[in-house]
Amino acid sequence: MTKKRIELKTKTVFVTGSAGFIGSNLVLDLLKTQSPIKIIGIDNMNDYYDVSIKEWRLNQIDKIAAEHTDSTWTFIKGDIADRAVIDDIFAACHPDIVVNLAAQAGVRYSITNPDAYINSNLLGFYNILEACRHSYDSGAKGVEHLVYASSSSVYGSNKKVPYSTEDQVDHPVSLYAATKKSNELMAHAYSKLYNIPSTGLRFFTVYGPAGRPDMAYFGFTNRLVKGQTIQIFNYGNCRRDFTYVDDIVEGVKRVMAGAPERKNGEDGLPVPPYAVYNIGNQNPENLLDFVTILQEELIRAKVLPLDYDFEAHRELVPMQPGDVPVTYADCEPLLRDYGFQPGTDLRTGLRQFAEWYKEFYQV
Repeated sequence: MTKKRIELKTKTVFVTGSAGFIGSNLVLDLLKTQSPIKIIGIDNMNDYYDVSIKEWRLNQIDKIAAEHTDSTWTFIKGDIADRAVIDDIFAACHPDIVVNLAAQAGVRYSITNPDAYINSNLLGFYNILEACRHSYDSGAKGVEHLVYASSSSVYGSNKKVPYSTEDQVDHPVSLYAATKKSNELMAHAYSKLYNIPSTGLRFFTVYGPAGRPDMAYFGFTNRLVKGQTIQIFNYGNCRRDFTYVDDIVEGVKRVMAGAPERKNGEDGLPVPPYAVYNIGNQNPENLLDFVTILQEELIRAKVLPLDYDFEAHRELVPMQPGDVPVTYADCEPLLRDYGFQPGTDLRTGLRQFAEWYKEFYQV
C-alpha cells in the first residue's frame, strides 16, 4: 500500500491512554527522538490496576520532557468517553496525528465488567473518530493520520497460523475482542466516508518494565514473591507471540510516519485510506518456557532467592474462558511497508522487567 511520508518533528500529536503501558513508552520515545514535538496526552487514571504504576510512568515522562525544552508535553486527566473533553482538545490543539491507545484492556475482565469496554472501547473510539472527521471542517487541514490499537484477540478461535490480517476475524471469543474488531470496522467506515487516513495495529502479548499487573508475567511475579502458587493455563501448552514494549513503540512510531495515501477509485470516490497490521515477534513461545526464563531472571535480579522452589509454587490448570491456545503474528506486511520487524528476545525483555520490578517494589 502506498504511504504518505509524515515528518514527526514539529507535529502536534495527541496520544490517548498516555499513562498506560504502551502510551507512556510512546510519549517517552517521541520526546527523546522527535523533538521538537508537541504532545498532548489524556488518561482517565482508572483503578483497573495499581494507579501508582501509572503515576510512575507519568513521572518518567515529566523528567524527559524537562530535558527537552524545545518540545511541549501536556497531560490531561480525562476520559475519551466524554465527548466534550475530546472536542475541546481538538478545538484547542488541532492535532496533526492521533494515536488512540486508550482502551479497557484484558480478556477476563470483559466477562465480569462489560460496561467498561462499551464506554471506553466503543463510545470512546467513536468520539475520537468524530473529532477526526470534524477536524476537516471549513477546509482545515485536519488530522493527517489516525493510528489506533487493535489486538491479536480479534483472531479468536482461528485455527490457521500464523495469523494474517487477510484472515477472516468474525468469531471473537470475548467481548474485548469484539470491541477491537468493531474499532477496525468503525475506522474503515470513517476512512471511506470522510477520507481519514487510519491504521490499526494488532498488538501481540506486549510485555516489559512497568507493564500491566494483569498480564501473566507480572501476576506470576507478584504471586511468586509472596510465596503463592501460580496457575499455568492449558497445562502449560499455551503459546504466545510475546512482544517487547520497545519493539511495539518502534513499530507504532514508524506507522505514525507513514499514512495510507488518499486517492480516488475508478468511480471518482475516495478509496478508503485504511490499513491494519500485526505487530508481534513471529516467534510464539511456550508458556512453560516463558515462565522458566522469568524465574531465572527474577533470581538473577535478586527478586527471588537463589534456592527458590519453583516446582512447589506452580499448578497446571485448564484453559480459561475467552483465552486461546496460541497467538502467532504474520508481520511480513509491516516489514514490507515500514521496514520493521520486532526482534527483542524473551530473555532480554524479561531481564529488563525483573530489574525494573526490583527497583520499583524495593524487593
